Amino acid sequence: MASLTQASTALSTSFKPTLAASSRSSGLKSVSFSITGKRFPSLSSRRGRFQVSCSAKPETLNKVCDIVKKQLALPEDTAVTPGSKFAELGADSLDTVEIVMGLEEEFGISVEEESAQTIATVQDAADLIEKLVEKKST
Repeated sequence: MASLTQASTALSTSFKPTLAASSRSSGLKSVSFSITGKRFPSLSSRRGRFQVSCSAKPETLNKVCDIVKKQLALPEDTAVTPGSKFAELGADSLDTVEIVMGLEEEFGISVEEESAQTIATVQDAADLIEKLVEKKST
């Protein structure tokens, strides 16, 4: 069995990566497949479990980061990443509502209250936006 020894590997045009021969996969963190601009689910491993999750486009993530910084009046040098939790950035429930309203305005979408309650991180918000934008365009 082969495993990835790098923390992450991106494949641009092939599904056949060069893998290091090993009998363990303990070094696997994530794998992303991207072919001609299309994004595929990202795969990650945690404590022996394998997880598949959607990954938003970088442009969407950047816009969400900018909106979060603006809504929370964070200094420009504050690091806001896809894994940043709104609560850890100092957001309370009202701030989170304002962030969602800013996202709705920026992306021309409407976020149901039920969906808004599931947003805890920048990545959560970006993934939901992509889903709603795609649904709106169909």
